[in-house]
Amino acid sequence: MKNKIKDSIPERIFDGFNILILFLLMIVTVYPLLYVLFASLSNPASFALHKGILLWPQKFSLLAYKAVCDNPMIGRGYLNTLIIVVGGTAINLLMTSLGAYVLSRPNLPYKRFMNLFVMFTMFFSGGLIPSFLVVSGMGLLDSYWAILLPGAISTYNMIVMRTSFETLPISLEESALIDGANELTVLVRIILPLSAPVVAVMLLFYGVGHWNSWFSAMIYLRTRIKYPLQLILREILVENDLNNMTVDVGSLDKEPIGETIKYATIVVATLPILCIYPFLQKYFTKGIMIGAVKE
Repeated sequence: MKNKIKDSIPERIFDGFNILILFLLMIVTVYPLLYVLFASLSNPASFALHKGILLWPQKFSLLAYKAVCDNPMIGRGYLNTLIIVVGGTAINLLMTSLGAYVLSRPNLPYKRFMNLFVMFTMFFSGGLIPSFLVVSGMGLLDSYWAILLPGAISTYNMIVMRTSFETLPISLEESALIDGANELTVLVRIILPLSAPVVAVMLLFYGVGHWNSWFSAMIYLRTRIKYPLQLILREILVENDLNNMTVDVGSLDKEPIGETIKYATIVVATLPILCIYPFLQKYFTKGIMIGAVKE
């Protein structure tokens, strides 16, 4: 049996210091989430009287969640957000994979120029007003296409996926072409299945981006029934629009319950992403490393 090498006293002090720092960082990261959760589960009157650190719900109550569920715009916002997330992510993955595949081909004419031209768009853009004029001129205002099409490709994500494709042996593509496959078949049946980790990362990036997006909807959408969940959440938090959820509440109780409703809305808007992320996390590091390191 091999003797275990004991750490020296300075190494033990260093390890203990690192553990302490990481523990403090964990508390700083997790506590705001717990505060929002505990506040949403608290009785409005008790929470209004509470001062200082919140370590548990103040007189457990689901009144805030009942008010959120009774608001028809929350359910409609969920549906609109799902449409945007599913449709937008599908468009993003399609366009990004096609662009990355073309840029990763070793026989692409003017490959260096094409890659530099694509990278140029990472640092320079037309700005908000020209983008709005283009969307308006195409007749896309007040439609989901105004949100989905302008951001169809993220240059950074395409570069990551392109680098991942370049790590695959070119012999796989050559063998498929000899057997009669075309370029699209090579991409769909060979390249993408072998690049599952980086595809999962793109799915995570694009999906979370669409879920959290509200600015494009605020600029391009005019009909309130089309608002995504995050824009409704913004109205509640920033504009303090709680009238639809405090109709049956007395004037003196509106402010206390309004605070807990805000926290409950945050939980409702964040929970789906928190539930989905752990299932994709195992692909995250692997996909990023595959797309960033090239031998």
